Amino acid sequence: MIMLYFNKTVLGMLGAALLALMAHLPVQAQKGVKSIVLVHGAFADGSSWSKVIPLLEAKGFKVTAVQNPLTSLNDDATAAKRIIALQDGPVLLVGHSWGGVVISEAGNNPKVAGLVYVAAFAPDNGQSLNDVAKTAPLAPGNDQVRADSFGYLTLTPKGTFENFAQDLSMPERKLILATQGQWAASTTDEKVKKAAWHHKPSWYIIAGRDGMINPDLQRALAKKINAQSLELNASHVPMLSQPAKVAAFIAQAAAGVPGKKVASK
Repeated sequence: MIMLYFNKTVLGMLGAALLALMAHLPVQAQKGVKSIVLVHGAFADGSSWSKVIPLLEAKGFKVTAVQNPLTSLNDDATAAKRIIALQDGPVLLVGHSWGGVVISEAGNNPKVAGLVYVAAFAPDNGQSLNDVAKTAPLAPGNDQVRADSFGYLTLTPKGTFENFAQDLSMPERKLILATQGQWAASTTDEKVKKAAWHHKPSWYIIAGRDGMINPDLQRALAKKINAQSLELNASHVPMLSQPAKVAAFIAQAAAGVPGKKVASK
């Protein structure tokens, strides 16, 4: 009888210890996807995720940032699909700005378990970025977009400093200006064939101080795609100005935990 009591006690202690250990495991180790693929927007490159990546990796996720050629929707979606194909198991696909168009197309890949839009366009079937943008008044930063003789778009210093990343330090804003990718103007009229958000669970981070994509348009898109949403009092690049909140929201989506609408902070 004494031995039986001892065995039950030991088993109980081991069970409690195991539960305590599981509580401290990375969220994705208990539930959800392990691989996160990040897709940057226009006037940017993969370094736009530089603050979010280490935070997600610290939670135990495998994170990969796509380097978009920014030459066409097909080229960018193909670049994302190549990265998706290299992942083990299901993937959470995250897109910022123009990257929202890309993940709407590339997200049809069967490996993609969910989509996260970060201050992003979310076109419907047969819609282009321009089709979505014209459904609301344009944000002021659009006046600072310039086309060159090669048919590529860039953002002026004024647009970068005042409309794109106004809540970052000036050295950070200058870095964004210096590293911005040239974006083929023709991409803005390219249409998504089949919008993945129709059949994939979606999340959306609304940037409440966005000077590039009208925040009201973002709110409308989040509602249209039935996304769990978070609104931040941030510029067009919340992943750089509020990386901890963005990383936490992405981790929540990866874990499959239903998000909830949060007031602007």
